[in-house]
Amino acid sequence: MEISERKKQILCMAVEEYIKDCAPITSGGIKDRGLDCSTATLRNELNALEAMGFLKQLHTSGGRVPTVQGYRFYVENLLSEVKATDKQLEDVRKLISSRTSSLNEIISGIAKIVSHATNYPTVVMMDGLDNLVLNEFKIIPLLENKVMVLIGTMAGYITNTLEITASLQECQDASNYLTKNFKGTTVGFMIENMSEMHEGMSGEIQAFQNIVDSLIGGLKKLNGQKLIDVAREGSVKLLENGKNMEEAKKVLSVLDDKEKLEASLALSGKGEIEVTVAEEDENKECSVVKAPLLVQGKQLASIGVIGPQRMDYSGIASALKVVIDQLREIKGE
Repeated sequence: MEISERKKQILCMAVEEYIKDCAPITSGGIKDRGLDCSTATLRNELNALEAMGFLKQLHTSGGRVPTVQGYRFYVENLLSEVKATDKQLEDVRKLISSRTSSLNEIISGIAKIVSHATNYPTVVMMDGLDNLVLNEFKIIPLLENKVMVLIGTMAGYITNTLEITASLQECQDASNYLTKNFKGTTVGFMIENMSEMHEGMSGEIQAFQNIVDSLIGGLKKLNGQKLIDVAREGSVKLLENGKNMEEAKKVLSVLDDKEKLEASLALSGKGEIEVTVAEEDENKECSVVKAPLLVQGKQLASIGVIGPQRMDYSGIASALKVVIDQLREIKGE
C-alpha cells in the first residue's frame, strides 16, 4: 500500500504518542509536535490514514489511536532503520566479553539486563547448543562417585555433573583427549562423530571410556531440551497502568506457559530483529520483539521482549541490537 512521506510521519507520531501517554492523537497534537502543516491539512491526513486502516477513532468526536495494521507498519519501518545506542546496555558488553562464566549464567544475565533496560519481561530460549564451537575440556573428579565437566566454548562454559567414578589421572587423560580431538569443532559434530572415533581409537580411550560415554549421553539429553530463562524484572511496569490491566494479565499468563513462550519466540530464520504485534482478538495475546542470538554465525538461542500491543518497540529493538551485535563480534581463539 502506497503511503506518502507526510502520512508516514504523521502515523509514526500517532503511534509514538499513544505508546508514550496512551492518549489519542489529534490534528492539534500533531501540529504541536512541530509538523509544518495547517490543522485542516492534518485533519484530512488523519481521515485518510483512518480510511487506509492505520488509525481508528474510539469516539466520534475524539482523537485517533493506532490499529494493529498501524502498529505493523510502524515497526516494519522502524526495523529498517533501528540503531543501537552506545550508552545502552553497557553491562551486556561486559558480560559477553568475559567468557569465564557458565553459559547458563551468561544467558540468564543477558535476559535480566535487557529486561531491566527495557522495563518489560524478557525471555531467552537456548535451542542451539549443538552449534557451539568447542575450545577446551576440564574434567574434575568429585566426592561421592561424581565427576564435574567444564566444557569451554566461544560463548561461555557448559557445566555438567556425571554420575560415575573416575580417578584424577583418567579425568586428566579424558580432558586432554577431548580437547585435542574436538577443539574448534561444534558440540553437534562431537555428538555425531564420537561413536565412529570409538572404533578407531578404542585402545586410546579404553581407560576413560566411561567418562566419554557418560559425557556424550549428557550432551545429547541437554541438546534435546529447549532451556527457557524468563527475566521478570519488567513485569511491574505492566501493572502500573490500570488501563492496561487486562493486557498485562495476558502477558503474564504467557510467561507462565512454556508452550506459548516457545511459540512466541519462533523466528523466520532471517537472522534479524523481528516483531509480532498483539492482535485485538485472541489469536496473539501479546507483542514480542525478538531476535536470534548468533555466535560465529550460528544460532545459539533466541531472545524476546514480551509486552502488550502498546509498548516501546523502538527502545526495545535498539536494546536487542546491542546484544546481537556484541555476540556477532565474538571470534574464535
